[in-house]
Amino acid sequence: MADGNTSHGGCQIVASHEATISAGLKLMARPNVAKMFIAYMVTYTGSAMAPIAMAFGVLDLTGSTADASIVIAAPTLASIIVLLIGGAIADRTSRHKVIYIADGLSMFAQLCLAWLFLSGHATIPLLTLFMLLNGVSIAFHMPALMGFIVQLVSAEELQSTNALLGTARNGAVAGGAALGGILVATVGAGYTLLIDALTFGLSAILIFTVKPNPQKPTPAASIIMDLKLGWREFTSHTWLWTIVLQFSLIVAATEAVFGLIGPAVARDTMDGARDWGYIASGFGIGTLLGGLVAMRIRPRFPMRLATILVFAFSGVSIALYFAAPLWIIIGSAIFSGLTGQIFAVLWYTTLQLKVPVEMLSRVSAYDHLGSVALAPLGVVVAGIVYELYGAQTTLAIAVATVVVPTACVLCVRDVRMMTTEPNNN
Repeated sequence: MADGNTSHGGCQIVASHEATISAGLKLMARPNVAKMFIAYMVTYTGSAMAPIAMAFGVLDLTGSTADASIVIAAPTLASIIVLLIGGAIADRTSRHKVIYIADGLSMFAQLCLAWLFLSGHATIPLLTLFMLLNGVSIAFHMPALMGFIVQLVSAEELQSTNALLGTARNGAVAGGAALGGILVATVGAGYTLLIDALTFGLSAILIFTVKPNPQKPTPAASIIMDLKLGWREFTSHTWLWTIVLQFSLIVAATEAVFGLIGPAVARDTMDGARDWGYIASGFGIGTLLGGLVAMRIRPRFPMRLATILVFAFSGVSIALYFAAPLWIIIGSAIFSGLTGQIFAVLWYTTLQLKVPVEMLSRVSAYDHLGSVALAPLGVVVAGIVYELYGAQTTLAIAVATVVVPTACVLCVRDVRMMTTEPNNN
């Protein structure tokens, strides 16, 4: 919780780097947090490899960005359809069980995708089918995870825990993306996806052994009533629904760039999967650094700082637009990852402090649903625009889709002035 002693921009820096390390080690001494940390490291290493494998696997299969866009957009489309049910079920049953069962479902889907590529049976319809199944898993996993972290630590430790787990995730993304690019270039998409499947299995086992605090029960009601109450809570926070609306456009743009347009540009003008793996790894390195920074800051106005940082999300698109040298594109990815992770930690912590704990999964489902609502359309449109008008036009649209809504959100007073004071949960 911030006090009145803030530095320029309202951001208080925690006393020392040693204190940050000490806080992280103290959290890691707890078996629950340590297991979650390892699970994040394992599963996100595989998850960082999978998008590169799918993008280049489909581009090699058909050569068409339009075809690739259908497969890449499929999991997001499925998650949109199922998300609200996933959030409601997580709040009213067991978030713990929902998470490890969802990881098991992802393992099955990735095994099937790996087999399709390795056996030579891969087709766009079959790949799309199992990517849809992946989306169902995401729809249950993401909202459950938001509420599950609250069952592991105290309110005062939420930001440090989110940053610590973010560090695990982002370190894994950095290494996994580079490894994924190398694996796809050497052994192909099938074996890369097989490794990803195994990481989901190991993550499910680790999370199964976590022993969380009891979940606060949800009053008996129908699923429809649960969703209505979640919607009422979601819409009661202007800062929340405004930023989610902003991110419906930003996620559409970033998904299109990192999931499809970036790999297509790398295929057409660079050294293919290997170079894109380095760029994606740069983003992961940036998020790792951002997690370390996020453990040390206590902004009095978290959403003001977080929104300003979002402008940097357009960095990779700008670098690709100007056909910058590889090292500049990687540098842009590092900076985008750093700012993106600080945003994520501030966002998750604020959500966990401001929303009643018994409604966290439902509100998180509305958050995730709104944020990804336009992502499938964005990826598909980007694939078509790329084929019709080329990379520069597509990238210019992506930049504008980040910058314009972010500038608009900064005009919202509730976003600029909302403080870190927690609500009574």
